[in-house]
Amino acid sequence: QVQLVESGGGLVQAGGSLRLSCVASGRTFSSNAMGWFRQAPGKEREFVAAARRSGRITYYANSVKDRFTISRDNGKDTVYLHMNSLKPEDTAVYYCAAGSTGGSTDYGYAYWGQGTQVTVSS
Repeated sequence: QVQLVESGGGLVQAGGSLRLSCVASGRTFSSNAMGWFRQAPGKEREFVAAARRSGRITYYANSVKDRFTISRDNGKDTVYLHMNSLKPEDTAVYYCAAGSTGGSTDYGYAYWGQGTQVTVSS
């Protein structure tokens, strides 16, 4: 079992930045791929970014590429999502996920956090 707790969400103006954190406990953090997903009101959950076990290989949704950066600190059992140049369309609940497969779909992740709200005002 892996427990995930996100933090760092909030209200920010368009063009601003936020850093989300996700602390993991339970199974060895470094054995899991980590991902960030988001769900806006009335929309399905969508992939944002993912990092392989070492953190050296990362993937991004086209909508956030060059604005968001995923990183992980295996020594602190924490994965981060650095979000820059935020847009109102980035408003969503952001979820952290962990799994042995990882990737850009839900199926690669067995464990999910409760989510943290990010609201970007225009």
